[in-house]
Amino acid sequence: MSKTLLSAKELASRIQFSTGYINKVLKDSVFLEGKHYVRPFGGRKIFYIWEAIEYELFHPTVRPKQIIPMASGRICHV
Repeated sequence: MSKTLLSAKELASRIQFSTGYINKVLKDSVFLEGKHYVRPFGGRKIFYIWEAIEYELFHPTVRPKQIIPMASGRICHV
């Protein structure tokens, strides 16, 4: 089980986002603890798991169709 652990700075250079954006926006919304990043020994330092992040980058996103009910009983497909 070999995983590549990256700091936020190293990850930023690979995916072309700033470290602040990664730590403030992507962490805990797109990147989930235990799946995309770990905190070794329960500390403050965060290591991102490259293989999990790479999978998310190249995995196609399938969004469910949104249906809005109309007052007349019909539905609007978005």
